[in-house]
Formats: sequence, C-alpha cells, structure tokens
Amino acid sequence: MSDALSSPAEPAASPVEGTPSRAAGRRLADLSLAQQLVLLAVLPAVLAVLGTAALLTRQYLGGVTELVRANAQSMALQVATAAQGPLARMDRRALMRLAQSGIQQPHVQQVQVWSEDGEIVANAETPDRRREAGLQMVVPVVDDAGQPAGKVMVEMSLDALDSARRTLWLNVAVILGACVLGVVLAGLWAARRISAPIRQLGAAVDRLGAGEEASVAVRGTAEVRRLQAGFNQAARALAESRRLLHSRVDEATAELARKNQQLEVASQAKTRLLAAASHDLRQPLHALTLFSDGLASGETDPARLTRIAHIRECVESLDRLFSELLNLSQLDAGVVQPQWMEFPLDRLFDEISRNFRPVAEQQELRLVVRKTELWVRSDYVMLSRILSNLVSNSLRHTTAGGVLVGARRRGRMVRIDVWDSGVGIAPQHQARVFEEFFQIDPQRGRRGMGLGLATVQRLAGLLNTRVDLRSRPGRGTCVSVTARLVAPQAVQALPAAAVPVLPSDDEARLDGVTVMVIDDERTILEGLQVVLSNWGARVLPAQNRAEALDLAARWEAPPDVVVSDLLLQGGDNGLDLLAALERHPNGIGAATARLLVTGETKPDRLREVAAAGVAVLYKPVAPRALRQAIRAQLAKVRESALP
Repeated sequence: MSDALSSPAEPAASPVEGTPSRAAGRRLADLSLAQQLVLLAVLPAVLAVLGTAALLTRQYLGGVTELVRANAQSMALQVATAAQGPLARMDRRALMRLAQSGIQQPHVQQVQVWSEDGEIVANAETPDRRREAGLQMVVPVVDDAGQPAGKVMVEMSLDALDSARRTLWLNVAVILGACVLGVVLAGLWAARRISAPIRQLGAAVDRLGAGEEASVAVRGTAEVRRLQAGFNQAARALAESRRLLHSRVDEATAELARKNQQLEVASQAKTRLLAAASHDLRQPLHALTLFSDGLASGETDPARLTRIAHIRECVESLDRLFSELLNLSQLDAGVVQPQWMEFPLDRLFDEISRNFRPVAEQQELRLVVRKTELWVRSDYVMLSRILSNLVSNSLRHTTAGGVLVGARRRGRMVRIDVWDSGVGIAPQHQARVFEEFFQIDPQRGRRGMGLGLATVQRLAGLLNTRVDLRSRPGRGTCVSVTARLVAPQAVQALPAAAVPVLPSDDEARLDGVTVMVIDDERTILEGLQVVLSNWGARVLPAQNRAEALDLAARWEAPPDVVVSDLLLQGGDNGLDLLAALERHPNGIGAATARLLVTGETKPDRLREVAAAGVAVLYKPVAPRALRQAIRAQLAKVRESALP
C-alpha cells in the first residue's frame, strides 16, 4: 500500500525540478544563431581566464601577506632586543623613544611595549593609523637570565597589500577584457560566415509575411541550397494565392461599403423622419388635448360627453405611442440618471396592481401580484417603468389566463419575475425582442411601436442589472429583472414622479394667476387660452419673441408663470426667449416661474433642455399634468422667496 501511494508522486515532481532548465532552454532559444556561437566561444574563454586569474591572485596575495608578516616579526624582534635594558630599569622615557623610532620604519603604524604584568609602558602610533586595519605581531622580551620581562607589539599597515590587490585585479580585468574582445571578434566573424544564409532566408520570410514578394539566392551548402529552393517555390505559390485573395477581398469590401452606406443613409433618414414626425405630430395632438379638455369643461349633454370621451381615448392612444418614442430618446440622450433609494418592493407592487388591474379585468384576464416583505436599493421610477412595460407587454399578448408578478431572494439580490400565459415567443425571435421597432406580429394585440422592451433593456443598463427572458411558444413567457437586496428600514417618502398627488378641482384652479403663454402654433395657443381661462387664470398669449417683448414693455407687473414652447419660429427657442425676458428692463425676475413645453425628441435637444435647469413637459401634455406643473412651479418660487 505504501509503495502504491508513493510511486505516483515521483513523476509529479519532475516538472517542478525541470522548470529552471526549461526556462534556461527557452532563453537560449531566443538568441540568434550568431549570438549562440559567440556565447559558445566566449564562455569557455572567460571561465579559463577567471580560473587562472583566481589561482594566480591567491598565490600572489598569499606571498605578499607572508612577506608583511615576516617584516612585522623582524621589526618586533628588533624592538624587543633593544627594550631589554630600559624595560629592566623601567625607563619609560627610553622605551618611548624606542617605540617612536619604531614607527618611523616603513609600513609600521603602531609600536607598544608591555610590562610583565600587562601594563603598557610605551605606546607610539602614526597619525593616520586605522584601528583594526593592520597586521599585529607580539614578541616576548626576556632579561639576561632568560626570564620573561614583558612584550612588544608591532602593528604593520596592510595598505601595501590592498594596493597590490587592486593592481592585480586591474591587470586581471584588462587581460580578461582583451581576451573576451578577441574571442567575441573571432566568434562574430565565424558566426556571420555560418549564419549569413540563414539570416537572408529569415529576412525573406519577414518580407513574405508583410505581404511583399520575396526570394533568396540559392547558394551555400547542399542543405541550405535545398531549403532556399523550397522557400522560393513556396513564395511564388503564396504570392499567386494572395493576389487572388486580394482581388476577392476588394470585391467583397466594395460591396460591403455600398451596403453600409445604404444602411447609414436609411438609418439617418429613419432618425430624421422619426424626429420630424414626432415633433410635427405632437403639435396638433397637444392642441387636440387642450381643446378636448376645453370642450368637456361645463358640458352636460351626455351625447356630447360621450363623443368627447372617445376623442380623449384616441388622444391617450396617440400619447402612449409618442411616450414610448420619447422615453427611448431620453435614454439615448443620457438625460435620465438613476436616483438611488431604498424602498419596500411591496409598495411598487401595489402601484402596479392599481394601475393594471382594471386593464386586466377589461380583457377578462387575471393579474396576480404576490405580496413580499423584501426591500431593494434601486431607482423607484425606473424600476416602476420597467415593471409597467413588462406587465403591459404581457397583458397585450395574453388572450387567456393572466399575468403573475412575484419576487424571490437570490443571495444578495432580488429577482422580480413577470409571468404570463400568453402566446409565447419563438426561440429565433427571443434575442431580437429587445431591439428597437421589432415586432413579431404587428397585427396581434394592441398597436404599438415595438419600443417597450427596448426601453426596458436601456433602463436595466442604467440600473446596472440585466433582463432575462424565458419563453415557450403557446405556453407563455417569463421576463426577470434583478435588484440589490437591502435590510428593511423606516418607510421613506417616494419621489413625486413616482406617486403623483392629484389635487381636487377646487385646489387646481388658478384664480388670480397671470400666465404668459408662448407658442408659434396658433391652435395650441388658442387651446392653452381656453384651458387656462377655464381654470380662472389671466392669459397673456405670444407667438414669437417680438410679441413677447412687446407684452413685457406694456404690462404693469410681470406674469406669475411663463409657459413657453422650446422650438419657435425663425430658429428661435424658448430658452433664449426666457433669457431675453430676464434681460428686459420690465421683464421677469426670480418671482416668475418658468415652464418649457416641447415635442422635441432629438437627443441633442433633450440634453440641452436637461442642462438648462428649467422644468419641462413633453407634448402632448394632459391638462391635469399642465395644471399640476404650473402649481408646482408657483409653489417652488414662493417657497424660495420665503426668508
């Protein structure tokens, strides 16, 4: 059992052990042939010179060291012999003179005389002596009877040894450099002779790889000539194939360029058509909205009220189509940014249930929204638009059964599912349903533009999440979106855009409010006058800049609110006109609320409006929304005027 367990481990260690050798082999393979030949010649020469220099240096330095040691011992014996008499008499002055005379000798940097009990009775040293940097030699001093009387220590400088070492290594370096230079030159000469045909072949391969025609002269050894001839034959065949391929690629590229140009022209035409159609159609639709509200004001005849209700239904249908286009344009323009907050998901579910339950009941379908205690961190308005689009889309394509909305915890995320028992989506269409203007069957269900799921995809991207779709034809569809899970918290107030507060009829009147209305469309201007007058407001109408400035010159006091269209006659726009009214001597000031109304959907225009900081409504504007916006701007101005 032990042998069986240990044997498989032995080969497993070999790759680890062989790693340095393989790495060295790869580094060697990266060198050129000439470099490898030079390296092969240089390494033995360098190793031989270094080995010889090391051996000779060691012998030479050993001899110099022994010479210094012998010199120190001889000097110490001389001083010991001369110190016998003075040491016996303990003549310190004589011993000091003896020590000082000793340091006068070459390479001697210290002389000491010790008594028998180890006392230093004389000490002399050179001024430049470096401690512990010399060779010390100690010799005993004996008296006439042959008994020890003391000791003498002589310290010799090793500067001579260091100088010899430096000189020696300098000579070794010079010799080594000369040898290496000679070997390198000889190796280069030999390597060039050997590798020249291979280098030429390599350069020809590089030219061939760069798309150029290449060939090499056939010369050299038999093996090299065979290789060169084979290369020339392959290069000719490759050049012919490349010419044929280039011809086909040029034809395909020209055809693709024509197709791309046609697609670009079609895309630009579509964008211009949508922008122009959206703006131009929103103008009469906006006027129709205002006039329908004006007709309903004070009307009591049931037949006429029924006709007005039918008109409003048509207007709402058109408004829904334009809103899809506007929502997508706002996302493309980048003017919509998430407002992150933490809220209970059940509050959003209640809103979805209130909004779509009547629609489901009208179609004889069931809408089930399951209660949940989960909280999420997201943008309430964006997540509401995503779920609203998904539920609306499910109801549109479901003929029996119903729609289920629920949420489940998935780790740190919450997955929100919208299930339906509708017709389902075929596999080949599931990847395209999120594309703009794509409809599987435009004749099926209510009319639309195919922008609902495209808007869902864009909003999910802004929320850093994704949308998953699962569907089976004839069985139904499930669309899922995720949001980050958070712990339950205290109930927070939701944004006004998410839960609008609709005032009563008495609260919504504008009695005593002066409203200046600027729009270059006469029908819209008349519709606004009718609607605002019905609400009790005093209306100052203007179609262009000249009329607006003329009103400013004649009024006694600035209006409470200025409602202006964005695009006016002659290339003028509402933002510039508001600025002109602010600069007018009798113009508007901080006490005047400002409101823009536009039917524009171009991304650059939407970015311009978003950067202006002025409240904006997008045509067609429902009278109730217009009334709420005016009251909100008046309240904002009055609140800012408070101390």
